[in-house]
Amino acid sequence: MTSILGISAFYHDSAAALVVDGKIISAAQEERFTRKKHDPSYPHHAVEFVLKNSNLKLSQIDHIIFFEKPFLKFERLLETYLAFAPKGFVSFATSMPIWLKEKLFQKKLLFYKLKSHDSDFSDINKIQFSEHHLSHAASAFYPSKFKESIILTLDGVGEWDTTTVAVGKENKIDILKEIHFPHSIGLLYSAFTYYLGFKVNSGEYKVMGLAPYGVPKYKDLILNNLIDLKQDGSFRLNMKYFNYVTGLTMTNDKFSNLFGQKIRNPNNELLTQFHMDIAASIQAVTEEIVLKLTNSISKETKIKNLCMAGGVALNCVANGKILKSKTFDNIWIQPAAGDAGGSLGAALAFWYNELGNKRSISKEADEMQGSYLGPSFKDDQIEKTLKSLDAKYKKYSEDNLIDIIAEKIKNEKTIGWFQGRMEFGPRALGSRSIIADSRSDKMQKELNLKVKFRESFRPFAPSVLREDVSDWFDIDIDSPYMLLVAEVKKNIQIPMSNKDKNLFGIDKLNIKRSSIPAVTHVDYSARIQTVHKETNPKYYKLLKKFKEITGCPILVNTSFNVRGEPIVCSVEDAFRCFMGTNLDILVCENFVLFKEEQNKKLLQDYKNKFAKD
Repeated sequence: MTSILGISAFYHDSAAALVVDGKIISAAQEERFTRKKHDPSYPHHAVEFVLKNSNLKLSQIDHIIFFEKPFLKFERLLETYLAFAPKGFVSFATSMPIWLKEKLFQKKLLFYKLKSHDSDFSDINKIQFSEHHLSHAASAFYPSKFKESIILTLDGVGEWDTTTVAVGKENKIDILKEIHFPHSIGLLYSAFTYYLGFKVNSGEYKVMGLAPYGVPKYKDLILNNLIDLKQDGSFRLNMKYFNYVTGLTMTNDKFSNLFGQKIRNPNNELLTQFHMDIAASIQAVTEEIVLKLTNSISKETKIKNLCMAGGVALNCVANGKILKSKTFDNIWIQPAAGDAGGSLGAALAFWYNELGNKRSISKEADEMQGSYLGPSFKDDQIEKTLKSLDAKYKKYSEDNLIDIIAEKIKNEKTIGWFQGRMEFGPRALGSRSIIADSRSDKMQKELNLKVKFRESFRPFAPSVLREDVSDWFDIDIDSPYMLLVAEVKKNIQIPMSNKDKNLFGIDKLNIKRSSIPAVTHVDYSARIQTVHKETNPKYYKLLKKFKEITGCPILVNTSFNVRGEPIVCSVEDAFRCFMGTNLDILVCENFVLFKEEQNKKLLQDYKNKFAKD
């Protein structure tokens, strides 16, 4: 038996993953345990979890692989400073002490951190380093069902790379092309995230959600001034407009002057039509870059499978456009596409690429097991915790529970759904989810404002039975990880009147667009999660029951948390979120808690507990 521990840390979304003989055993992000969103620190709790979950001590682990090479990153920092000196001295001087103290000598730092798990761990040579984009590529290709595939990795920046094209064949990955820092789609998108007043490395999905409310009227301005985009999808950014190389911000005054407005201050400036048009424009540019890239690599290699990873691969709207273009026969995207997934990719890259182990590929399913790779809790643990929290609960048989909850959802109750193993990656997929009736025309606004405490424009995803997906959406492939956007079927759309079409921005929000309005975005699109009996039988059963009593096989599915909070991990997290929001019911495995039965003294003011994300 060969065990490999993968670790990603020290930038954002730290995580740990355990692979044994090539099989993915467990993986989790540190933020879920520490309750700090995008926690970048050494993933102590995540490492503890993956070890305990397999009854292994750290000293029994054969290989420990870090997801990137710190020396290469340091080289980039130095070379970038020298290329732009004396500009950028402040950012250089700010980062240098941290590098010299912690990051440069990471092997030693990791060794001491790892010893905290097991004092018998003494072999520093077990620690090795992957490369950032190889870790991403490996996380996408090796769990896929493809013997051969193009692998496209798009993110902010690794060591030097920001975009890589690789070919995966059997057990090997070869990187063919690279685009290097400072030229980056991820950083371009983040620059607009920053300009719109959202947090970089956190608010990019808000830009994507805001885009359909706008018109891409600044697309040509971006393409003519900010980026030189070639026909094959390769590109260079015009660094005169950006500040991230030499400064402490993403954009400069030239950038603001180009668009005619200052950076939005989220504390006192509302989102206007201008901001929605900016979001629509950068989304359109991103889609054009990605489509040109995928089109050219498909023509060049003639390979008909595509795997994707890196933070930009979470842009499910762009992914939906690739799917619609039919450039590839099959697409598979790593659900933990960001840096957290690098921990898994680093371990898999070592097992296959370095150790040369043979890869066996299942035709039935990918190797991610629905991405349900985190902690789970047994009934006796749950009951003990609920008692300690002074919670009032009832325990039901599974069949009874499914009947009761399906009926409650039908009656427009909102449910905290806490089941099985926690998801790995940024999406809740029916283990740590808030679920509700997709047919309700008030549910989107209600969930955003009363439960999630976030902007009303944010869309919600539908969970749909896999066998029914093509009856409701313009798609008929597996989409278990909520990473593909498709249009709601024309026959269930409600056309907009001329009066509705003349509305601007957020005013469009309250127009009922389909028979499943809670999951239909303003452009008639939806970010789809297909639910499969094999990977989440209980959630599948609930959807089946809901379909039986309503004729609709679709539920609203959003992550079980509030704005700025990581997705809940433990029963305590779930109970706190339940008592701090307007959720009606909490379901933890087979235990059901009704809000009206709880001790009113346990209610919390959750709205301001977490910083805005």
